[in-house]
Amino acid sequence: MGQLTPFGFFKDQWTTVPPVVKVDLTGKTAIVTGANSGIGLETAKHLARMNPGRLIITCRSKEKGEEAAKQIMQATGYTAIEAWILDLVDFSSVKAFAERYDQEGGRLDIVIQNAAVAYPGEEQYTEDGWELSTKVNNLSTSLLTLLLLPRMLDTAQRYNTTPRIVIAASETHFWVELDKDVINSPNFFRTYAHKEISTPCAFVANERYRGTKLLNILFARALNDRLHRKPIIVNAPNPGFCASGILRNYNTLPLRIRTWFMELLLARTPEQGSRQFVWAAIGGEEKKDELRGTYISLAQVSEPSDYILSEEGKFAQDKIWADLIAELTRIDTRIQNIAQDCLTIPAPVV
Repeated sequence: MGQLTPFGFFKDQWTTVPPVVKVDLTGKTAIVTGANSGIGLETAKHLARMNPGRLIITCRSKEKGEEAAKQIMQATGYTAIEAWILDLVDFSSVKAFAERYDQEGGRLDIVIQNAAVAYPGEEQYTEDGWELSTKVNNLSTSLLTLLLLPRMLDTAQRYNTTPRIVIAASETHFWVELDKDVINSPNFFRTYAHKEISTPCAFVANERYRGTKLLNILFARALNDRLHRKPIIVNAPNPGFCASGILRNYNTLPLRIRTWFMELLLARTPEQGSRQFVWAAIGGEEKKDELRGTYISLAQVSEPSDYILSEEGKFAQDKIWADLIAELTRIDTRIQNIAQDCLTIPAPVV
């Protein structure tokens, strides 16, 4: 695709979404983050109908988790569902989740990183100084993915299977590029999104959300390159614009009216959006190697933005990866060991 025009966006939104793909997940374990509502909840329902050995949904509170589990059981009849607490605003919660899984989780076949935040207006910061959407959508999502990676590699070897990591993307990545000065700074993430160091350029909430989705695709591609054809597939599906609740923080009257109009005119349902995550997690098995490091839309591999495929985008991908590993190692020293033991430095393209 390379570029996405407004006409192309409208066309995609009005295209019939392919039906959900189905397989038998007996004996397998899947995790869906942010599964208490919207696309995450619908994704978990679809997986529950395929009878996995274990289905773990994550929510920020025990109450939300229990309510989501109840809804899934009522909708599907599936009972082997577990609700675990995971708050991506808090790095200690991410580490605690990974440690719990390491102690009691067993095999791990599917991780769907659905949880994300978006908000309007001025930037919002977490207690430790990170811009909220970058911390949730990128840093914590990447941290959890890497902490779970050894268990997924062990699952691949022990059960002769190919686990999948699904990182939520968005078509909005077509409409943003990263600032060269920020990329070339000594530490990308702190320059991009930390209160103490971030650049004084104007913050635009929509641009930042798009940027986090661009970063998710770059992360999926960089991780795939460093897995070097190990038996794990990582990809980044686009659910499309859905009436999913992610815009619930858009609470001023003009934004509410605009959101209502866009949803009425264009939005898919959360269930329709969830089909993309399910396809990324279990679909295309007959050509699964072609799914590695890909951007997925409408249940097929699609070309991401020209920026991602450009030399500038490739440079950004590798620079941001190096800075990400350094930053995450400050948060959890296991990251450096995981990067060294589980991943390979990609060969230069000649």
